[in-house]
Amino acid sequence: MTSPTLRTYAFIDRMQPQCAAHIAATSPGDVPLAGMAELYIEMAPGNEVFRAADIALKAAGVRPALQIIEREFGLLEIHSEQQAEVLASGQAVLDELGMSETDRIKPVIASTQFITNVHPYQAQLLNKWRKGSMMMPGQSLFVMEVAPAAYIAVAANEAEKAANITVIELRAVGRFGRMFLSGTESEVQSARDAAVAALEAMPGQEMKR
Repeated sequence: MTSPTLRTYAFIDRMQPQCAAHIAATSPGDVPLAGMAELYIEMAPGNEVFRAADIALKAAGVRPALQIIEREFGLLEIHSEQQAEVLASGQAVLDELGMSETDRIKPVIASTQFITNVHPYQAQLLNKWRKGSMMMPGQSLFVMEVAPAAYIAVAANEAEKAANITVIELRAVGRFGRMFLSGTESEVQSARDAAVAALEAMPGQEMKR
């Protein structure tokens, strides 16, 4: 039997308004609100997320926005108004698994794209499938691709903290996570720098190729 792998363990101290709204609009579980703390736990094999959810929900006063299994990995999101509840819940999962936070996989930025003065046709293409705000022609666009996928939530939250940007789309499930942010060129640059710095500062284990 395969030993479980802690792919993502990502604590967010205070959810920003757009990130919280995006999760609320796209998740099947409890609706989180801006200002709440949250934790993402991504496991492999995917079925391990059921055990993680059982431990987390019984350990402290947290609520789940999502419990998802896709082809390879399982993802759990929990949140609460109290940071201490989220931290206690996460620690209970780690203790049961015999792991520490640094046993998680360290995030890897697979790709970034910075586009200025987005063409109207490209904006319309993005707007066809985005679940966040509309992409306006002429604005700048930043796209980030990260592995493991759930770390994109941290990147987006830190980007929104740092700059006046618009969240177009967040995808935190699968092999890679992706975010699409727009705004003025200077604001998008500030958001990009904050997102990159946040991920590069997170310790963990190197991902196996």
